[in-house]
Amino acid sequence: MIVRAAGIPMPDGVTLAATLYLPDGADDGPVPALLEYLPYRKDDAMLARDHDLYRYLAGRGYAGARVDIRGTGRSTGTLPAGEYTETEQRDAETVIAWLAAQPWCTGAVGMWGISWGGFNAIQVALRRPPALRAIIAVDASDDLWHDDVHYIDGLPHLDEYALMIDHLNMLPPAPDFPLDEAALARMDAEPWLISWLAQAQDGPYWQRASLRPDYARLTVPAYLIGGWYDGYRDSVPRMLASVPAPVKALIGPWNHTFPHDAAPGPAIEWRADAVRWWDHWLKGTENGIMSEPPVTLFVRHWHPPDLALAEIPGRWRHETALPPERTSWQAWHCGADGSLSAEPGPATAGTRHLRYVPSAGVAAGHWWGELTTDQRDADAWSLTFDSAPLAADTEILGFPRVVIHGHAGPAPLHWFARLCDVAPDGTSTLVTGAGRAAAPDPLRDPVAAGDGLLPLDLHVTSWVFPRGHRIRLALSNALWPMIWPTPQQATSAIRVGDGGTCVLLPVVADSPADDPRPPEPQFPRPVPASGPEGVRSWGTMVPVRWTVSRDSDGTAAVSWRGSTGTEFPWGRVVDEEYLRYQVHDERPAEASARGEARTEIHLPGRLLTASSTLELSGDAAALRYRFRRELRCNGELIRERSWDRQFPRGAW
Repeated sequence: MIVRAAGIPMPDGVTLAATLYLPDGADDGPVPALLEYLPYRKDDAMLARDHDLYRYLAGRGYAGARVDIRGTGRSTGTLPAGEYTETEQRDAETVIAWLAAQPWCTGAVGMWGISWGGFNAIQVALRRPPALRAIIAVDASDDLWHDDVHYIDGLPHLDEYALMIDHLNMLPPAPDFPLDEAALARMDAEPWLISWLAQAQDGPYWQRASLRPDYARLTVPAYLIGGWYDGYRDSVPRMLASVPAPVKALIGPWNHTFPHDAAPGPAIEWRADAVRWWDHWLKGTENGIMSEPPVTLFVRHWHPPDLALAEIPGRWRHETALPPERTSWQAWHCGADGSLSAEPGPATAGTRHLRYVPSAGVAAGHWWGELTTDQRDADAWSLTFDSAPLAADTEILGFPRVVIHGHAGPAPLHWFARLCDVAPDGTSTLVTGAGRAAAPDPLRDPVAAGDGLLPLDLHVTSWVFPRGHRIRLALSNALWPMIWPTPQQATSAIRVGDGGTCVLLPVVADSPADDPRPPEPQFPRPVPASGPEGVRSWGTMVPVRWTVSRDSDGTAAVSWRGSTGTEFPWGRVVDEEYLRYQVHDERPAEASARGEARTEIHLPGRLLTASSTLELSGDAAALRYRFRRELRCNGELIRERSWDRQFPRGAW
């Protein structure tokens, strides 16, 4: 593999920094180019990951281009005012045209990436650059308001990303880390969280870069990859069903990660199929990939709640649609006695009441993905409805739908539903869930809402409930700290029994004996990772294990701390983050969060220390945001900036 640095000129004079990963002998004959376009600093934070990712592709006849978005990493220019801006997308069109015009490129370009890179691959494809022939979007969303990380389910969410990105955006470019005025100006860029807090309702700000609901705009072939433990997985079946372009889908038992580097596993060498995809669309190779079933998915079998589970039990399967045509919708009705039954009897009719407990829901985790602990801690603060022990294994695949008949008073509350698998020993494993505001959402509600009718599609899932287990539906009005608590105390009332609250499950029947099914997919084992020479990394930053405390006065706190480090030939970078949430059950309006981020950059003869502090607090009327940045060299303060804003409570 040949590694080259390049500068890509923009029409306004800005230069975007690129690292090109070319096949050996690329100058002897042109190859297609694959673009990944991120703000995540290709020369330090992502260097080892990029080298491993593109080494695989370069060895199979593709040139990789890792490009820093303007104002980030080594790219010049002013940082855009947020994610997925018009400027970012226009620049991407220029980059694609530049790549297609290089002597080592055939003129065919693909765009791909995970998370941000998957988001902007979809968004740039909507602009239809002439050289862009196909995309691969891994763990990406089609709906920025409802399914991005800022307003999960359209409800306010704050996590490590909000702290990390506004800290990362201030760092000077690696590996020189200059302290000239151009580099220091990054300290002055307004934190993006300010914009997100100011846009607390759906509207043009979020819809400008969302594919949903106008799927007809995507005409570029798309390979969509998601994970059952990833919060962005819903986009895969929605796009599969509605996009007119050729679409291929892969969903496995992964969190927010590439499938070859997955935890939990089983990890697979998905890049082999990615190469087949690129070969078909960028090289014109007829390799049969588009005649295969469009959906490959991992069917999850039951597992106990375990944060350290290394591999999810289950099996791979091909499908022609998601959900499959053999799916039947089965209604399970909530009873006043806490039962969940296929037959709503008049004897179970009535109303159940639930007191709002703002600190409830820690067991549901960080977002609607990841491995979680035993749900009985969250169930204790919820209304739960359990089926009788199942007489046979029951597989579901798709979007379970809960129809809540309820209201809250005197103040409006959020609504949450969790679907759980209760084993004979009582352990409760989270299968899926979702939340919603009390107000109708005309764009997304599956049926008309209002007058106490609250339809709620849970996040897409695959699960096999074993015989003898129980299905549990848990309803609550808080899911903290995943969702910021509503400010007023209240009590909710839920109608149960005939015509009351129910859950609709997409149950998949076994294939009939005379239905020929394609063989189960077989994936190669992942190729061992290989980073660049002289680069070594350690530590973990993703919040998985939380520290939870509850005081006798009713205050609950959840905290997390992470750290990572990387050794480079030119120095060492060490990152640390801390995040703490706090809420009092009698004073939810005063809920708060504090985050701290620190980066030490050890260079010959100097130590740069960048630190950020985030504070979020409020009362019944407003939310207060404070953020402070500092940059020091050998202990001496070089630059500092602070922001202090208040936002009307709105959805918060």
